Amino acid sequence: MGRGRVQLRRIENKINRQVTFSKRRGGLLKKANEISVLCDADVAVIIFSTKGKLYEYSTDHSMDKILDRYECCAIAEKALSEGHPEPEKKSLIEDNSTLEKQFVEMEKEKNKKEEAACQSLSNSSSAHLFLPNLNSSMAYNSRNVLEEPEAEELHTQTHSITMPAWMMPAANS
Repeated sequence: MGRGRVQLRRIENKINRQVTFSKRRGGLLKKANEISVLCDADVAVIIFSTKGKLYEYSTDHSMDKILDRYECCAIAEKALSEGHPEPEKKSLIEDNSTLEKQFVEMEKEKNKKEEAACQSLSNSSSAHLFLPNLNSSMAYNSRNVLEEPEAEELHTQTHSITMPAWMMPAANS
């Protein structure tokens, strides 16, 4: 005769419950050892009795290393199950593109301000760089004598610089 199936419910008799716990704990630890040897798997089993006594089994690796691996995997799986990575990824991409646009706009404004500052500096210093018009009110004649130019000549000569005769090449001689 074979054994019949045991109903899965709490055993009310305290002594029978303790005996069953001891036998099944041994069987569970034996099965954990078998699966770790046969399949080369890292196995960790933690059992607390009703009185709070700890029973544990781990493969060649220490229990701490296996628990650390478990925590890392559990956190990663929890993050995947709680939040969908695709909407979060899309949100990050949108935020990134918005920040890039703002950065480009700020760079443009910065460049405009720098150009304006350079232009104002060049405008204020340009008066010092160029020579003044020497022919604004008087003109030299060929004999190095100053004379007042006529109104028409003054109007045409204000934008051009005429050189005195002594600076002219030998064409006047």
